[in-house]
Amino acid sequence: MMVQRLLSIATVGIWIACSAAQSWAQGPADVSVATQAQPSAQAQQTAAAVSDAAALEKARKASQNPIASMISVPFQENWNFDIGDSNRVQNVFVIQPVIPVSLGSKWNVITRWVTPIIYQPYAVPLEDGSLHQTGAYGLGDMQPQFYFSPKKHSVVTWGAGPIFLVPMGTPYRYMSQGKFAIGPTFVALAQPKFGTIGVLVNNMWSVAGHQDRPDVNQFYLQPFLNYNLKKAWYLSLQTSGITANWEKSKDRWVVPIGGGPGRVWKFGHQAVNVQTFFFGNVVHPPKASPWEFRMAFTLLFPKPR
Repeated sequence: MMVQRLLSIATVGIWIACSAAQSWAQGPADVSVATQAQPSAQAQQTAAAVSDAAALEKARKASQNPIASMISVPFQENWNFDIGDSNRVQNVFVIQPVIPVSLGSKWNVITRWVTPIIYQPYAVPLEDGSLHQTGAYGLGDMQPQFYFSPKKHSVVTWGAGPIFLVPMGTPYRYMSQGKFAIGPTFVALAQPKFGTIGVLVNNMWSVAGHQDRPDVNQFYLQPFLNYNLKKAWYLSLQTSGITANWEKSKDRWVVPIGGGPGRVWKFGHQAVNVQTFFFGNVVHPPKASPWEFRMAFTLLFPKPR
């Protein structure tokens, strides 16, 4: 260690001596050139920092728009706590890539493929009357969505189209509703200086599927509000989705309210949006989850100029 330190000191000393000798040999004219070059380097660094900040701001604005003309790939991890008498935890991991496609000079169609991977806890009755707590893990039903949105808009950005429920859940008994459903979906938002305010709403009705499963008549409403802070941070106030099962005569509503912080980061050339949320289900059926925690990580691919 002592030898390495001595070598390091010697190297630094040689470098300083050579630099001084070179400066003395070049004379005052070279010194003035070096002095003039320094502000130019600082200006370049400042310009780069401003450019990065502008890119982050653009990515933050686009990430808060569900139908932005930008490819994004969100990964969501959801924990629903205190389910049933044994206070079990359901886990839902969601992948929902968002891909815009140009339809001529006036319209875009934005596709969202919501694909859940679920751990569903349940109990198996035993011969002695007790319950064995276990669970199933697998793919849930997919929900492809298509939003037709005009390329030019004024204050309000909007999109509308169909949403589908495709019964692909496996294992079928625990992961799938067993019905193919379709309905309309609509999103509208505005982005004033402080952030983003908007709403997403849809309803689906079953049109085919297994007769041993109940019909689907499912409502979904998600208002959202984002307040932007400095350095690409923001705060979100929203729900994880107010839902209603119209097939039930009672206990049909689930009303989660909450929010949390988020920030857009840049790792090299890749922009990402990182979020955390807490939701309290102020209305929910008996033995359903009273609260939820969510973490989201979204890869952002802004449209090239």
